[in-house]
Parts: sequence; C-alpha cells; structure tokens
Amino acid sequence: MRTELVSEAGDRARPNEDFASVGLPASGQGGSLVLLDGVTPPPGGAGCLHSVPWFTARLGGALTELTVSLPDVPLAEALALAIARTAGAHAETCDLSHPRTPQATVVLARWSPRSVEYLVLCDATLLLAAPDGTVTPVRDDRLARLPPALLRSAEVVDGTLRNKEGGFFTAAADPAVAARALTASVPRAEVRSLAALSDGATRWAELFREGDWTDLFTLVREEGARALVERVRALERADDDAGRALLGRAKTHDDATVVCVEL
Repeated sequence: MRTELVSEAGDRARPNEDFASVGLPASGQGGSLVLLDGVTPPPGGAGCLHSVPWFTARLGGALTELTVSLPDVPLAEALALAIARTAGAHAETCDLSHPRTPQATVVLARWSPRSVEYLVLCDATLLLAAPDGTVTPVRDDRLARLPPALLRSAEVVDGTLRNKEGGFFTAAADPAVAARALTASVPRAEVRSLAALSDGATRWAELFREGDWTDLFTLVREEGARALVERVRALERADDDAGRALLGRAKTHDDATVVCVEL
C-alpha cells in the first residue's frame, strides 16, 4: 500500500481550512481516509467563537479515530458520532443553530480485505480507479444542481439554503445530516486505488477543463499530488493575468487538498 497527502492553503495569510488524514490500524488490515473542506463564512461572523480550522481539525480528528476504531460501524453513523462529539465541544459557548456555524464538506473511505466503503457529502470528490484503469467519480451534486442565479443570491451567502430541503447539505452541528450523505460499498477487488480531492484541487478538471476525471487521476498517479496542485495554481495565476476571472470564481486561490491511496 502507498499513500500520498498534499494540502496547500489558498492564501498564505490565512490558515488552511481543509483537513485530511489517512488512518492505518495496528492490525495492518485495511485503513481509512478522511478529507474535509471547511466552508469559509462571510464577514460578520457565524455565531461561533471558533474558527473553521478549529472545527475541521476536531471533526477530522474524531472521524480519523472512529473510522479506524469502529470498523463495523457504517460510515454515516461514524460521521454522525463525530459531528455530535464536535458539537458537544462548543455547544455551551456558541450558537450552533446559526446557519453559518462552522461546517465542512466530507469525503470518507474505508477499506478492508473484503470491501471499500465510501461517503461523500457536498462538493468534495472521491475517485475510484478499477484494475482496468476505469475511473469512477463519486460526487454529491446537489449544490451544482442549484440554478446559477440562486447560487449568487443572498440565500446561499447567508446560509439559508444550507442543510435544508431544496438546498444542499454539509457537516455542521446536526448529526442527522449524516443520513443525507451519499454512501456505498464495493468489493475490494474492484478498486486498485482511490483519491479524495477538495474543490480547490478539482478546479483542474471542473473549472479550467484541462481534462476529465481519468486524466486528473492519471496526472496524480504519474506525477504526484503536488503536481496537480501546482498546475492548478499556475492556471489560476494565468487566468487572473489575462483578466478573465474565469466563471466568476469567488477566490483566486482556494485551499487545495489531495489524498491518494494505492491499495
């Protein structure tokens, strides 16, 4: 087994709001990966004393432990337990009912000699590569399905479409949201390798259209996760230099995280 993890802040003046880890149990049987992409709140606060990195570190730490220590607990249940644990750490000091309380998108994967389980919530991406080279993306597209005009509206900015029917779902303070995640399990023999990416890293394919998911996976496998992040940064700089502000992206550079596992 080989693992690789790269995470780079979009702005060196701001802390990285992503979290990523790979957990390998002492038994040597199987393992798990966790990737969280923290949601940057708008100016004015979110009813919480704590930062997004504080939240993603605690939620990610809880998920790293639970996905390894409770191998028979489904990933959605592990996410619910981790959300509850994290919420309990600041429920007495913060307004967890605020629609922009700290929150994150989630990718989880766990493998054993028999299977590969996965969970995806919101707009991070999991790629599964089969032994024949076929790459299957696992994506929660509820955010992408919202009309562009609505995405630019105050309803998204102020958070009233988050964790609501007709909107999209993120891991915040309510454990019940875990049931909204996409989950599945496939036989271990059908997966040769996998990669989890925050949307800052998937810009290479989604925003700049440099290739499809198979091309992206090939780039990471052949040149490494760092090469993908460096290419994204070069594309972002070139786009700004040309004055295009391609697709009206909100940030010139976003936090970019890539986790790769060769099984």
